[in-house]
This record gives sequence, C-alpha cells and structure tokens, in this order.
Amino acid sequence: MSETKTPALQYRFDGPEDAPVLILGPSLGTTWHMWDRQVPELAKQWRVFRFDLPGHGGAPAYPAGSVADLSTRLLATLDALGVQRFGYAGCALGGAVGIELALRHPERVASLALIAASPRFGTADEFRQRGVIVRTNGLDPIARTSPERWFTGGFAAAQPAITEWAVQMVRTTDPGCYIAACEALASFDVRSELARVGVPTLVLVGSDDQVTGPAEARTLVAGIPDARLAVVPGASHLVPVEQPAAVTDLLVRHFSTAWQPAFDSTTGQMAAIVAPPAKPVLSAAPPQPAPRAEIAPAAVEAPQGLGRPDPYDAGLKVRREVLGDAHVDRALAQADEFSGDFQEFITRYAWGEIWDRPGLDRRSRSCVTLTALVAGGHLEELAFHTRAALRNGLTPAEIKEVLLQAAVYCGVPAANSAFKVAQQVIREETTPTE
Repeated sequence: MSETKTPALQYRFDGPEDAPVLILGPSLGTTWHMWDRQVPELAKQWRVFRFDLPGHGGAPAYPAGSVADLSTRLLATLDALGVQRFGYAGCALGGAVGIELALRHPERVASLALIAASPRFGTADEFRQRGVIVRTNGLDPIARTSPERWFTGGFAAAQPAITEWAVQMVRTTDPGCYIAACEALASFDVRSELARVGVPTLVLVGSDDQVTGPAEARTLVAGIPDARLAVVPGASHLVPVEQPAAVTDLLVRHFSTAWQPAFDSTTGQMAAIVAPPAKPVLSAAPPQPAPRAEIAPAAVEAPQGLGRPDPYDAGLKVRREVLGDAHVDRALAQADEFSGDFQEFITRYAWGEIWDRPGLDRRSRSCVTLTALVAGGHLEELAFHTRAALRNGLTPAEIKEVLLQAAVYCGVPAANSAFKVAQQVIREETTPTE
C-alpha cells in the first residue's frame, strides 16, 4: 500500500540564504502578495518565507478543512526545505496557524506575531453560512464585499487600484478551498489553551477592524503569558496592506528584540536566543483583561456501555456542525425538566450513534433525512434540515432533485408542501448580504 504524502504548500523565499527564517502567513482570500510592502525591510535581517493557502494565488487546490491540517502541511513543506526553527507572523487565518504551531509544536516556533487574529473567529455558523453562499453563488459576492471587510472606507476610496486587486484576489481563489478554509475557521477555538502559548508574542490589530478588532486582540493578550498589544490607528482588518510602514516597524522591533538568532558553534547553525519582550509600540491603553469565556455545563453522564465510550459529546459536536450553534443552543436552552431527557436522548443516539457513523457521508445522510421528513410531513424539521443539507454540501439543485424523487415515492401533496418550505429556506440561506 502506498503512503499518502502530505500536499506541500506553494511558497517563496526572499532575503539572505544564511539568515534565520521568518514566516509570513496570509489571511483567508489573500495571497502572499499581501506582504509585499513588508518584505524589503524584513528581508534585510531574515530569510522571509511566504506561502499561499491551498487554492489561493494559483496554488494547487487541495482543500484543508482544519487549521491543524494547514499547520501540518506548512511543517511538511518546511521539513522538506530543512527549516526547523523559525519566527512566525500571521494575519487572521494565518494567525490561527501560528497559534496552532505554538501550541502543538512549540519547539519549532521562536517568536510569534498575531495580526488581526482571534482565539475564535466569530461563530461557526457565520463561516458555515459563508460556505453555503460560495457553494451556491460562487465567490463573486464575497469578492465584491471584501474591501468593506478589509479596509477603512477612506482607504478604499483613495486606493481604487488596491481595492480592485483585493476583489480579484478573492475572485480567483478556488471555491472548494475557500469553503474548506471557512470550515477550518468555523471549528477553530483555542480560548481555553492560550495560557500554553509559551513564546514571546506580539498581538497587532487595526483600530478600526470590524472583523477581529481590539476586543479580540485583548483576549489574546490577556490569555497568552508573554504577549503585548499594538494597536495601529486608521487601519481595518488587512492592516499590513492598509498601514504597511507601521506594521513593518512593529514586526522589525518585535522580532529583533523577542528573538535574537545567534550562531551555535556546536551545530554550525543559527540558534534562537529569546530575550525579554520590548515595551508595546503604537499601543493604546494597557490591555484590559477580557471577560472569561463561559464554560458550558458538562453533559449529564449516562451509564456507560460495556467498553464503549459515551456518544453524547461526539453527538453534540456533530449536531452543532450540522444544524448550527444557534439552533442547538436554542433547543437546549428551551429544555426543562420535562423535555431535557429527550434532548439528551436525541443528542446521544440520533447524532452520536447514527449521524456519527462512518458508513455514509453527511451529504448522503441529509438526502435520506429530507426524504424521510417529506414522507412524514414534518415540515418544521424539514426547514432546519434543509439548512443542514446546504451546510453539508448539497446545492439547491441537488435538494430539488431529492424533493422531485420524494414526490414519486411519498406523494405529490407532501412534496408540494416540502417544495414551499425548502424554497423559502434556500432563498434565505443563499442570498448574499450586501
């Protein structure tokens, strides 16, 4: 049996070959060119390594559905190049990769800079909904609105060429890889692990970032033991593009002070020496401790089967991924002494025992579920399972085919009602918000 090889990432180097390596990680929808304005200065001291996310910037379209997968691919690429220890700066999704590396592979990361990053990016529902939009309409709606998310209004108006560059960068991304990256962000949540990030960390954010702004930055600073905050005035989410000089200066100062590479005579290689972090630069008021995330109450333990793990936790995870956090939170919040056991029952057995079985993928299970709900006339559940089907990868055209087939075997009146419900849900879920 042949061994599956981890796909390498598309990359480029700039700077002296014998200098210590500094990695720059991109955000979702961008390419390594988002760092073009930082490279000339950084490359004076470091061997700058930039990479593209899968399907971005013409990179091979091998979707990566988790931040851990992206980190594994990056390390495999670096291993093939002989790069062992490095500094890392990442923006947004690129920042998530940096946190993942610092948590799972601390021996590799000498110093860290997190730009427009967060320990959890919005809600899982937001990113899975974005995946539904892209699967249905392509990337054009996302591309057209990207300048609003990435730049301040004044910058976008004054820099039409950069604004158009941003739109084209998203538009030319592989849709499947973009959807997988949305899934990666949807499942990323390291709020409870920040205290284990053990390297000097600069947390950098634009003052006007409406996506991952100063509040998220302060959550990182409060959680990471050796972290400092830098707020760049007059910048939004893609702060390295909007305020390149300020970002370059902050990165140079951070990596020059928090990570001093030196020559190790015993190995003949550059070794990293960690020095005390410098004082914050361009920082707003001292970072205020962020409110601690609430920890959900543990599920009631059920009697354990003979040698089998309790499927409740796995079921709750699948239920949230398929139906969305908002729907599940609402159902659990409405449960009381009378209905609580039923909610636990369906989580454990419907979702933990059946939906989590490996024999069918989630697309197939959605097809079966929609058909069964049409047959039973369960229109309320048909509505939220139509949403689930879109999240599980079915297109509106495929849902239509399922309902047409159901009309033959379940009856035309049942299918007629189902079409009305599904049509409304699809319209709501796939219409891009302007």
